[in-house]
Amino acid sequence: MSRVDYREITKESELDLRLPNESFDVFGKLIVSRLNENWKTDIELFSEVHSMVFPNEAYQFEEMNKDGFALGAYEGGNCIGLAVFKANWNSYMYVYDLKVNQKFRKKGIAEELISRGLKIALKLGYVGLYTVAQDNNIAACTFYLKQKFIIGGLNTNDYKHTKQEGKSDIYFYLEG
Repeated sequence: MSRVDYREITKESELDLRLPNESFDVFGKLIVSRLNENWKTDIELFSEVHSMVFPNEAYQFEEMNKDGFALGAYEGGNCIGLAVFKANWNSYMYVYDLKVNQKFRKKGIAEELISRGLKIALKLGYVGLYTVAQDNNIAACTFYLKQKFIIGGLNTNDYKHTKQEGKSDIYFYLEG
């Protein structure tokens, strides 16, 4: 892998906001519980692995830029990673989207996008970042925990009465 450059998405590079989502393996579930103000996690592995891909977003630069910013990771001039950050009412900026092309995963690109996004959020007056991940996306959940995010909440109701019933959202927070 050659050198990776990181920069904010601008009007000139707005097409990079359309970086397509790629599949990831669903191989288990992060089990989250709380007792006496302490969060505990366990991993339940599934007997079968399947792939999942989120629908592609239709980000518009003007819309995204008025209440946040996006960072791109580039190799050879091609966007290979994207992080979208949105303003939020609380003291944490929301990591709305984070993705890296499959070929470039596990090479530190997502970590660098989070690190750079955190620095910008702090300059904007936020105390840190927060994000939400589905409990069956173990790769995302363990990634955030490895980046020193802490669990701040669990929502077991979002997917009730939907095709995704049985899933939960886990809220992760990182202070600067």
